[in-house]
Amino acid sequence: MRLLSFACAAALGALSLASFAATPTAPVTHVPGSEAIVSHTLANGLKIIVWPNHAIPSANYYTFYKVGSRNERPGITGLAHFFEHMMFNGTSKRAPGEFDRTMEASGGSNNASTSSDLTIYTDWFPASALGTIFDLEGDRMANLAFDPKVIESEREVVYSERRSSVDNDNFGTLMEQMQAAAYIAHPYHIPTIGWPSDIEHWTSADLKQFFKTYYAPNNAVLVIVGDVNPDEVFALANRHLAPLAKQPAPTPVTTVEPEQLGERRLVVERADAQSPILAYAFHTGLGAGSKNHPTLELLSTILAEGQSSRLHQRLVEQEQAAVSAGAFAEAGFDPGLLWVYAMLPPGGDLAQVEALLDDELSKIATDGVSAVELEKARNLKLSEFWRGMSTINGKAQALGSAEVFEGDFRKAFDVPAAFNAVTATDIQTLAKKILRKQNRTTGSILPSVQTASKETTP
Repeated sequence: MRLLSFACAAALGALSLASFAATPTAPVTHVPGSEAIVSHTLANGLKIIVWPNHAIPSANYYTFYKVGSRNERPGITGLAHFFEHMMFNGTSKRAPGEFDRTMEASGGSNNASTSSDLTIYTDWFPASALGTIFDLEGDRMANLAFDPKVIESEREVVYSERRSSVDNDNFGTLMEQMQAAAYIAHPYHIPTIGWPSDIEHWTSADLKQFFKTYYAPNNAVLVIVGDVNPDEVFALANRHLAPLAKQPAPTPVTTVEPEQLGERRLVVERADAQSPILAYAFHTGLGAGSKNHPTLELLSTILAEGQSSRLHQRLVEQEQAAVSAGAFAEAGFDPGLLWVYAMLPPGGDLAQVEALLDDELSKIATDGVSAVELEKARNLKLSEFWRGMSTINGKAQALGSAEVFEGDFRKAFDVPAAFNAVTATDIQTLAKKILRKQNRTTGSILPSVQTASKETTP
């Protein structure tokens, strides 16, 4: 079933390639080869970014759709993730499974992911298969099928995935409960996998409307990096993607999470939770495009990256109160959370670990970080950046992320300067602001207390 209108397809297809000429970017001298990047936005709103890189005869094709669980509502939670499955399950031209078979026959492979903010589809393939990839991607953007039997089959697959990643996973269960408690207004409280009752009750009409709204060309960014010729890329885009109809812009998410005014605590009890877990979720007030986001990344790196990190050294090595400890920051279109957690051994003392975590976090807020710690964290983040820039996959991810979150793919190349500009004072100031008990949701998971009762027969 075709969901998009093609009334202007013939006219668009007849346009000369000259009308789709790409605009070279301003040279970015500090990242080798970046001066070759070209970009163009089609009349239907689809932005295409091409970075030719001829080191190996391969290419990446990334499609970033600006839709995730933050765009859902009660009753249709999990739909963004569901399309990860549906997009591989047939069109009006191709049967379910044919997308993968055709791609694999050309030497390609693919993957997809869904978050609170984005749904991303990725193809890796020999450069010789570029035309085939455009044909496949254009087909599923235009002609995705909504076969009732396929929908029901994939509904079961998604429900099974929920059971394995959340319902039967202790940390997954805890995170879902904490996220729902941390956000009382913003749709970030919705789990990406969806709530069970919603997974059971999506309708075909829900799917079709969601697809038409969010899988529109004007709600997507296409990034191609590798052994390609930009002229050929834009010619193929003209043929396969330009006919796609532009849709009205999706309703924007305007809800702002109010300031948290006190700690929220929750306890999850599970019979199979033999190893307790303690976690904190702090509101950061920072989105992915914030100028202070690099400071947040360095703070989480100092806390938990590597065996020399503060949390590992204190909780695992010195006190031996936890078997592992970590931290990571979430950031998207809207302000996210800084997660801090510790995995305890069976029978571990949650109160002791909480006291240790509080003490370590307090030290950063009151005493700051050393020059050695800051330099190590900066080196780790810069190393991560340059490793990404050494592969076509990393290049595509960086360009796409900068484009969707900051509105300009060139900002991907500002990362080294941004990390170098962060000072120890910046980190301490941010730590004082966010690492407050009143600003966090505290969650723990521990074995349930079971009272056995035995019936006796007189």
